Amino acid sequence: MPSPEPPPDLSTLSLAEIARLADDKKLPPVESWNPTHCGPSAMRIARDGTWFHEGSPIGRPAMVRLFSTILRREPDGGFVLVTPVEKLDIEVEDAPFVAVELKSEGESRERSLAFRLNTGDLVVAGPDHPLRLGTADDGPHPYVEVRKGLEALVARPVYYELAELALAEGADPLGLWSGGRFFPLDAPA
Repeated sequence: MPSPEPPPDLSTLSLAEIARLADDKKLPPVESWNPTHCGPSAMRIARDGTWFHEGSPIGRPAMVRLFSTILRREPDGGFVLVTPVEKLDIEVEDAPFVAVELKSEGESRERSLAFRLNTGDLVVAGPDHPLRLGTADDGPHPYVEVRKGLEALVARPVYYELAELALAEGADPLGLWSGGRFFPLDAPA
């Protein structure tokens, strides 16, 4: 399987082009594969999105992109790398992806928010890719759903961009629209 190439810089693309690129990405049908569980993979995804194998970072972005296409969330909440013939556990410290870049077009209810992930994937927030805000001891942790059960932690600088847009818009409650859906950005009570 050829390694997927990352898309061009978000700033050079329209939201329509980003949505088309996101829709065009063909992923393996991991949801339909049910091989026997084979044990641990000796792989880990750190909170900052770095992939490790046997304690060493995986330095080839194309390899990380390839592995990310066979990642699946199990009903018990665990993560696995799955192929038609094997299923291996992978440790994920927080979320398996990190949203590292934001592109916003439009205003208020007409706004669309697109995110580039650390793997080069593109996600446009909306009903199929909701934003949610979790909390932890170190503050809010925003996430965007990438695909079934898999989320991207929104990097702190990107979250600040979202908050800046929401504050400038003056929404009450604080939040943003994307893809026809409103996403609150204030911490849950």
